[in-house]
Amino acid sequence: MTAPQESSITLSLFDLYKIGPGPSSSHTIGPMRAGGHFRRALAALSAEELLRGERIEVRLYGSLSATGKGHGTDRAVLAGLLGFDPEQCDARVLEDLAEEPNKAHRIAAGNREFLFALNDIRYEGTIHNFPWNNTLVIALRGGWSTSEEAETILRHVYYSVGGGFLVVEGEEDPPRPAPPHPYRTMEEFRSLLQRTNRSLPDLLLDNERALTGIDTAEVHRRLDRILDVMEAAVDLGLRTEGVLPGSIGLRRKAPLLFRRSYSLQSDPNHAVVLLNAYALAAAEENAAGHVVVTAPTLGSAGVLPAVAILMARQGRVPRELLREGLLAAAVVGFLVKTGASISGAEVGCQGEVGTASAMAAAFLAHVNGYPVSVLENAAEIALEHHLGMTCDPVGGYVQIPCIERNAMGAVKAYNAYLLASCGDPSAQKVQLDQVIRALAETGRDMSSRYKETAEGGLAVCFPQC
Repeated sequence: MTAPQESSITLSLFDLYKIGPGPSSSHTIGPMRAGGHFRRALAALSAEELLRGERIEVRLYGSLSATGKGHGTDRAVLAGLLGFDPEQCDARVLEDLAEEPNKAHRIAAGNREFLFALNDIRYEGTIHNFPWNNTLVIALRGGWSTSEEAETILRHVYYSVGGGFLVVEGEEDPPRPAPPHPYRTMEEFRSLLQRTNRSLPDLLLDNERALTGIDTAEVHRRLDRILDVMEAAVDLGLRTEGVLPGSIGLRRKAPLLFRRSYSLQSDPNHAVVLLNAYALAAAEENAAGHVVVTAPTLGSAGVLPAVAILMARQGRVPRELLREGLLAAAVVGFLVKTGASISGAEVGCQGEVGTASAMAAAFLAHVNGYPVSVLENAAEIALEHHLGMTCDPVGGYVQIPCIERNAMGAVKAYNAYLLASCGDPSAQKVQLDQVIRALAETGRDMSSRYKETAEGGLAVCFPQC
């Protein structure tokens, strides 16, 4: 199921670009936000209702159930219940929670405290009747019996719909003001630029100010923060050696690639090796559960930072233009999010790395001075050549094939940009809107075995290889 269409896109830049701990925005940022929401709902209960409650119950469905342990869903939900927020949550908090899965933690609400441990979480499988694949249900129940007949004092159903976005069943987000420049397709966006004679950055900033109420200086400050976190993740990944957490025993590759790039400075492959190293570095930091940026998801968090840092360091692109590049990339992310899905659990990895690659291709076209026609073609080419990509994480970890897919997504983005910028925009037959529709249709037809459940593809073939 894909996200419902709106009359126009009302997403903020900072809905798309979120800071938080890895390894999966659907499995960590979304569930942590769900835990936080339930904690606040608990606090709003009356003293009498709290007195009747005895235990908190968490149930995971879909790929949250299938790969939740490897993706860190259990500790993310608990961290949210304990009051941690994704943007401020240190990765060490999640690591400490994982160390003692049987430890009972105190969740305070009013004059009551409820004990809850990681091992209290129930994994309900991939087959369910909820409308979204990644569903979690959190409840306050009366009595110690695990029977379904135990009294339910408070219950919320949460849908983690990709990229850290969270839908709470029965609740609607406060309506945002209508954007001054409404659009829902790339065709409409192109027409807006022509009709208003506004530049892409100006049009996006007009919408952002109207939707969020923040001024241009604050938008720039927040975009700088996004770029800083991307850069910090890459730099930490480039200098961190060792084996990633989990049973696979996967050794980090980014530091070795980066060291070897020094011997290739006069080689034509130098920039490509650096691009790979940057993408691997951020993706490996994500896999380690460290802080990265959704762009548009955490599973694809290495693609856009790789091209941004390549342009900043090798291309000497100034910070102001890098910010504009994030705006150009956001247009593509918004269109895929509203026209199809960016969730691996909904449409496979085509929605995660495919979208990230298209966003990165648009970023490259903009910062290199090309018009929106080239930007669109670059994004279309990158997304088209990720169509059908499955999400089949080995062992339920965001490691194989996810980390290398980030590097491949970055290289595809660069090549898509080259194809678009060196070609004739008027000769391009396929439009971005058409590829987004194809992504949605392909995702609907894709078996659930290839949607983040680790039940098909490389996830089951790897042990036999």
